[in-house]
Amino acid sequence: MDTVVIDGSTGEGGGQILRTSLALSCITGRSLHIENIRAARRNPGLAKQHLSCVEAACQICNGQSQGAARGSRVLDFQPGSVQGGDFHFDIGSAGSASLVIQTVLPALFLADRPSRVTVVGGTHNPLAPPFDFLCETFLPAIATVGFRGNCRLLKHGFFPAGGGRITFDIQPRQKQSHRIINLCEPGSQFRIHARIYTAKLAAHIAQRQQKLLLQSGLNIQNVEHIEVTDSDGPGNCVMIRLCGGERTTVFTAFGMRGKPSQDVISGVVHLAEDFLASGAAIDRFLADQLLVYMAILRAGCYTTNELSTHLVTNMEIIREFVDVDFRVDQRRKVYKVSCRPA
Repeated sequence: MDTVVIDGSTGEGGGQILRTSLALSCITGRSLHIENIRAARRNPGLAKQHLSCVEAACQICNGQSQGAARGSRVLDFQPGSVQGGDFHFDIGSAGSASLVIQTVLPALFLADRPSRVTVVGGTHNPLAPPFDFLCETFLPAIATVGFRGNCRLLKHGFFPAGGGRITFDIQPRQKQSHRIINLCEPGSQFRIHARIYTAKLAAHIAQRQQKLLLQSGLNIQNVEHIEVTDSDGPGNCVMIRLCGGERTTVFTAFGMRGKPSQDVISGVVHLAEDFLASGAAIDRFLADQLLVYMAILRAGCYTTNELSTHLVTNMEIIREFVDVDFRVDQRRKVYKVSCRPA
């Protein structure tokens, strides 16, 4: 089998290039050589979280790797055949458990039997999908085309303490399913809800954030406050959930030391308002994550409100592994992304 050579400095030059490459190497059986790993980041090379992704990829397909060390900028990965099973990965830091899950999930949907994957690490991290997004936005979206899984949050883990735990139960996709991703029509009659997580923080923080949410221009119907008691360290995040029909879109902003609640709330409100004003069907975060599944099916389309560098880079990497073509058409504030065989 041939080797796919990937330049990790392509496009946004981050860890997503590694994760997508590992996932598609497992799926296609093609070996991977990747260099300049995370070249655009302040601390380039492999960190703990990325090493956990490599380890996870090796375990699900009995693969082999060379160069898997802290700070390494070059990695070789040779996959075996993917097999379902019971897997456990401990990142050993507050690195995102969600991103480790995303590395192995596409291949395990194509495995020979069901799988259970447990990851210990961060469950609610800045710059990564929080557990709520995976559970309420991502999994329902791919379930419509036969990729079915369930997830559970066993323990919260906020950055920088980490120590959270999530579990995914994954069913092999039924091969007779011929449905494709088609998310082009925007939702209608959204019900808007908010959720505030606080862990080991003063009560006035959530009270202040709730007041600001209700004063925003969004018609928020209720604000749920979850006081987390199982976290190893302090944490705060605010979510706006747009619920319409069978579709829920989750937007998140994180509080941190020195960041006023006003900035946290304005950030998450802006994300929701921008999406609602666009008339797109899915947000830019889900848009990025659906690309691999469209490539597996070699078909599909959706509309989104932002063509991020992250998304464009992901398209480029996928094309290196799979003979598919992505087309982007823009109309006003909406981008339509389509996938078809090359």
